[in-house]
Amino acid sequence: MTDPSDPRGILYPERLPSFRREPAPAALADRVRWFWIPRWNLPPGAVSRQDVLPFPASNIVVEPGGVTIAGPTTRASHRELRGSGWAVGALLRPAGLTSLTSDPSAIRDAEVAFDVPELAGEVARTMSDSDDDVAREGAVRVFSRWASAHLEAPDGGGLLANAMEDAIAGDRDIVRVDDLARRLGISVRGVQRLARRYVGVAPLAIIRRYRLQESAQRLRDDPALTIARIAAELGYADHAHLTADFRRTLGMTPTAYRRSGDVTR
Repeated sequence: MTDPSDPRGILYPERLPSFRREPAPAALADRVRWFWIPRWNLPPGAVSRQDVLPFPASNIVVEPGGVTIAGPTTRASHRELRGSGWAVGALLRPAGLTSLTSDPSAIRDAEVAFDVPELAGEVARTMSDSDDDVAREGAVRVFSRWASAHLEAPDGGGLLANAMEDAIAGDRDIVRVDDLARRLGISVRGVQRLARRYVGVAPLAIIRRYRLQESAQRLRDDPALTIARIAAELGYADHAHLTADFRRTLGMTPTAYRRSGDVTR
């Protein structure tokens, strides 16, 4: 689950500006999945719309204007890029969020200011380098040092929450909360408590988000693959249930997404 090459979440890869995901240091991998770093320099008047279906998790995001914590989302989102700019984000594991809030649901579908001027300043200095590789490496080094000092090592509950996330992300046979409970060896109520305490959304919503991310990836990667087959392989009752979930979260049907411009790589 901590593999930064995981393509899920990005709805239109070909629209991305310069974008990299960098692995967190091994000592930090139980709190940060990876760092993501877009950098762009667009011609005057140009706009690049970036659409994402975020992972069911929270991020710490550093931009030229400061630092924010972006909570878990219940829908797809987009951002329009103009001019030049950059961002450096840390995609948090469930165990990494507990040092920042005791109630992740309070930041669900929200982006709140995070007052850490020392992190903002150091990352901005590294990102001012004109060499993209040097800038990225410096930003990851600075961010990792800050995270190691400020995100507490996980307790048993945090490690179990990480295991919950890994199970959902890695096993498409998990389609119900009781499937997940059996995998973890705890009760359904225990799974619900983990999701509430460490993620901020219900466990079924986490499961559905990963399945929906994978369905979008399959629609991109294989134009010949039928929507009915995707639905069946990802545990949806039928084509209609996948379509309803897709429309509710992305605002369009799977067919419309597949036809929407440069969806293929």
